[in-house]
Amino acid sequence: MFNDIGALELVTIVVLAILIFGPDKLPKVIQDVTGVIRKIRAFSDSAKQDIRSELGPEFKDFEFEDLNPKTFLRKQLSENEDLKEIRSTFDLRKELNDVTDAVNSREAEPAPAAAGTSAAPAATGPDLLKKPSAPAAEQRTPYDADAT
Repeated sequence: MFNDIGALELVTIVVLAILIFGPDKLPKVIQDVTGVIRKIRAFSDSAKQDIRSELGPEFKDFEFEDLNPKTFLRKQLSENEDLKEIRSTFDLRKELNDVTDAVNSREAEPAPAAAGTSAAPAATGPDLLKKPSAPAAEQRTPYDADAT
């Protein structure tokens, strides 16, 4: 239930409980809290039993944890034989490697040289990491200080 509470958090909670309730009332508060937790667990267990009895014998293997979508999908993918066969024939890593190899081994197409410029080594494409140049002054929208 409290798997993600560390030692520092636990010590902090204990110190706060002692400061708030005092050392004389703390045992009574702990008993009340544990009693409430027991009642909630008993209510939950009885509700689960009622649901299982209402569903009938065909749902005897029903687990409430299967209502979590991740758990349900994981269980269905691991138990379904057709899906296992499909997964064994399709290798996503191989497909991705083939695609990246095809993209990386693509030969650079020579770009036509502009008039009046010397022939420079052809680039493989636009440099996407480079910041684009600013638009010309007539293309920029005017700055409106009142609008901001």
